[in-house]
Amino acid sequence: MPPVTVIREELPTIRYYSRKEKYINTKEVITISTYIHFTKEQREQARCTDLAQFLISHGEKIRKSGSEYEWLDGSQKVTIRGHLWYHQYEQKGGDAVDFVRRFYNKDYAEAVEMLLNGNGGQIITSPPIKRERKPFDLPPRNDRMSRVFSYLLLTRGIDKDVIYEFVRRKMIYESADYHNAVFVGYDSSGKPRHAHKRGTVTSNPYKGNVAGSQPEYSFHWHGTSEKLFLFEAPIDMLSYISMHKKNWQEHSYAASCSVSDRVLFQCLKDNHNIRKVFLCFDNDEAGQTANKRISDKLNSMNIRNEILIPIHKDWNEDLTLPDKGDEQICYQVL
Repeated sequence: MPPVTVIREELPTIRYYSRKEKYINTKEVITISTYIHFTKEQREQARCTDLAQFLISHGEKIRKSGSEYEWLDGSQKVTIRGHLWYHQYEQKGGDAVDFVRRFYNKDYAEAVEMLLNGNGGQIITSPPIKRERKPFDLPPRNDRMSRVFSYLLLTRGIDKDVIYEFVRRKMIYESADYHNAVFVGYDSSGKPRHAHKRGTVTSNPYKGNVAGSQPEYSFHWHGTSEKLFLFEAPIDMLSYISMHKKNWQEHSYAASCSVSDRVLFQCLKDNHNIRKVFLCFDNDEAGQTANKRISDKLNSMNIRNEILIPIHKDWNEDLTLPDKGDEQICYQVL
C-alpha cells in the first residue's frame, strides 16, 4: 500500500499532540495516530494548576513551610509554591505540567489531561508569580566578635590563624542583631553577593542564607594552585583547612551552603588555574548523592575530580571527635 499524505489545517489557537498505537498482524505493523488538541487557554490553565491542591486531591501528604509547601519524592524534598516546584537534591524544577511529567511519568498530552481533570473538572489555579530578585544587604556588623570567636574556636575547634585570615579579609564577622557568625561571599570585583548566617548558641543551631544571596558566590577562597575543594557548609570548609594548614592559602575552597554546584562552576569560570576538583560533601545520603551527581557532570566535561569522604558525618566532626581506630580519610579516586 503506497504511503498516504494527510494535509491538516491547524487553527491558530490549537496545538495537536500525537498519540500512537500499534496494531500488529502477520503481514505488517499499522501505526494509527490519534490527536488531542488543547487551546492556548487550556494549556495555560493546566500549567498554572495549584500543585498543593493537586497533590492533596490525589491523596499525597504535604507539609506547609512558611509561604511554601514541602512534598517528599521518596526521601528527597520537593519545594512547592503555587504552580511551581523545585527538587532540592536534583537542583531542577518547573511548572505543574513539568511536575506531572516528572513524578507521574506522563507525556505532555497525558499531563495536561490529568491536570485538567484531576479535580473533578474543577481546576484550582494560582496567580502568576513574578520572580523578582530580592535586594541583598549584609546584616549589620557588631562592634565586637567575642561570640563568634568563642563559637568557632572553642565549640567548633577551628584553628585561630585560619579564622584571623578570613576575618582580616572581611569574610567572617559577627552580626549586631542576633550575634550570628556571618560568612560572606564576594564576586570577582570584590562586591559582596552572598552571606550565610550560623547561630552561635549551640542550643539553637540556626543557619540560613541572607535574602537575595546569589548561590554562585557563596563563601569561597581563591588560591593560585590547580586544586579546588568543595564543601557543603563554611564550618566544614574551615574544619578541613584547620586539619590541612600547610600552604592552605595556595589552594581554592568553596562552601555551597547547600548541595548545589553553582559556586563550583562560578569558581571554575573566575579562576582559570583550577584543573582538579575535590568533592567534600558530608558522609550521609544527601552528601554522597550530591558528590556522585557533580562528579558525573565534571567527568562529562573532562574535568579531573576526586571524592573525599570524612570519617565521621562531616569534616567538623573529624576535627573535634576522636578518630575511629586507625582509619584515615577515605579517598575515592574517579
